Amino acid sequence: MDEEKPSLSLTIHHSGKSHPISLPSTATLQDLASLLSSTLQIPVENQKLLISPKPGLQKPPFAATRLDALIPLDSPRLKITLLGTPAKDIAQLNAQGEATRQRDEARAAALSASRQQQRKAASASASRSRGGIHTLSGGGGDNSYTFHRLLPLSYLPNPSRSQQFLARLRDDPGIRTAMAKHRFSVPLLTEMDPIEHTTQDSRTLGLNRNKGQVIELRLRTDAYDGYRDYRTIRKTLCHELAHCVFSDHDRDFWDLTAQIEREVDRADWKHGGQRLTENDFYNPGDWQAMEDEGEVFDECGWTGGEFVLGGSGGSSAGSRSRREMMARAAEERMRKEREKDA
Repeated sequence: MDEEKPSLSLTIHHSGKSHPISLPSTATLQDLASLLSSTLQIPVENQKLLISPKPGLQKPPFAATRLDALIPLDSPRLKITLLGTPAKDIAQLNAQGEATRQRDEARAAALSASRQQQRKAASASASRSRGGIHTLSGGGGDNSYTFHRLLPLSYLPNPSRSQQFLARLRDDPGIRTAMAKHRFSVPLLTEMDPIEHTTQDSRTLGLNRNKGQVIELRLRTDAYDGYRDYRTIRKTLCHELAHCVFSDHDRDFWDLTAQIEREVDRADWKHGGQRLTENDFYNPGDWQAMEDEGEVFDECGWTGGEFVLGGSGGSSAGSRSRREMMARAAEERMRKEREKDA
């Protein structure tokens, strides 16, 4: 082909640019692809030739057909477009892809190592606290003595508001002060489903599991249409924090509860509150009065097992009362929705 006198002049369009080339009159489609490979550095196997108006798209392996028999060389509409990427661009893309892969693998390895360290730290912390009060033994500062996780019940209405309520309790100046003073570190503060802790005779306001592993609080009203008074819930929380030390409702427990209540009330007073009385904010008499009204704070600190109010745990009567409460709550919600629509 090199010995023949060029007689074919073509223009090849590639990536928005025009490339004039010359070929012998006997050149074939294969010859054209070879010439483009050497001049534009695009391997033949990466080339596609779009020839219009016909024969259209040509792909490798290209036929050994003469160009003068394949394409209308004299047509003013003739246009040959080369589709393909130069070898250097392909190499650069491959290098970038390899660099991205290595970076992603490094990040994944670092993330995995970090998570493994977190699991080890959590396991070590759980081992230290298992079987006793859930506190940290110094070195962590006041930030260690708090509720480390907040958990609203996602299946109940408006869980975001419950999250805000739990955060308010966690960040309450009085609660923070009392927890730091007594070195209380509670892994989980969560809300209680009222229906699950309500019988015909009583309503549980709070629970402390395994001496501070989990504290549950009754945030919502029985019909799920609102939230209970904040200071009453905070009062319950002080009661449950005392169960981190004492399980039974004995004199030591009530003395600690009263002390925590005074500390919470005093810290709240310093932050803009106003103390109206010198009486204890919380005392056994208050609890007894609320119990007479059918509200109980808990059945002392407890560990594992099934907890059912009213004594006969697991009885059919208890199950029926819970179902009745759920039905009444649903009816109350429907009634309020109908009144709102009306």
